[in-house]
Amino acid sequence: MSTVRRIPPMHALAAFEAAARLGGFGQAAGELCITPSAVSHRIRQLEALLEIQLFERTPSGTRLTGEGGRYLESVREAFDKLASASGRVAAEKERLRVLVPPTFARQMLMPRLPEFLRLHPEIELAVNIAVPMANVSAESADVEVRWGDGNYPEWKVSRLFDDTVTPLAAPAFGAMKGVLVPADLRRVALLRTELLPWKGWFEAAGLDWEEPLRGTVLNDLGMLLEVAAQGLGVALCTRRIAAGWVESGRLSPLFDLRAPAPFSYYLVASPLSAKRAAVADFIDWLEQSMA
Repeated sequence: MSTVRRIPPMHALAAFEAAARLGGFGQAAGELCITPSAVSHRIRQLEALLEIQLFERTPSGTRLTGEGGRYLESVREAFDKLASASGRVAAEKERLRVLVPPTFARQMLMPRLPEFLRLHPEIELAVNIAVPMANVSAESADVEVRWGDGNYPEWKVSRLFDDTVTPLAAPAFGAMKGVLVPADLRRVALLRTELLPWKGWFEAAGLDWEEPLRGTVLNDLGMLLEVAAQGLGVALCTRRIAAGWVESGRLSPLFDLRAPAPFSYYLVASPLSAKRAAVADFIDWLEQSMA
């Protein structure tokens, strides 16, 4: 009877090797384009699977344990063999076509892609931009990221994450326009998009208002946030999509109140495409990266 192999996830091995080689979780996070907490989580996952302690956590940082050093030698040997094998099959790379909305591509996928390409040198990636919420067929790509409600009959679908929405504006906008409570939004310009309607947030704020009928309409969330950052109105957007604008100080939440986002990002593939190793690898990697 054959035994089942316990092969650790590649993203956990990559985090371990990078942390050991570079001397810390923070340095590894920079190379892998993820957060230090994500590196720590992946290494804890690897330690739990192996049932050994790979690093000693000290006030001054981390260092390899004896077992960790011995395991590092094995991991590097395995990586060297993979690199050698990849070199032999470089001319036979598998092509993977991915279709993504523009804001997701810029804000979420592109910063993470170097990790995927490093982990999967056997895959030749082709990334194309899709119109958000357009009624397109997944036959145009091997795998898609769609912004919507997740109702895609006959396709293999997985939700990437849950999120919440809140009104955002340029930092001085609220004080300049006298927006102190949600009801004050009545006298300012509300930016509109079918990608994120206002109605749900109005209800969470106790406002019996209908969807705005006037004001600038944009069909891309990145454009929506850029217009708001220019001080031209208030944008309703999700925490994760707007993170770059908020962290840079270009946009600020007007209130603490948040409401569940009516739509989210979903991975979509046909049942036939989902059976391909390259598609399964990409879906697994992106789900892990967004977790």
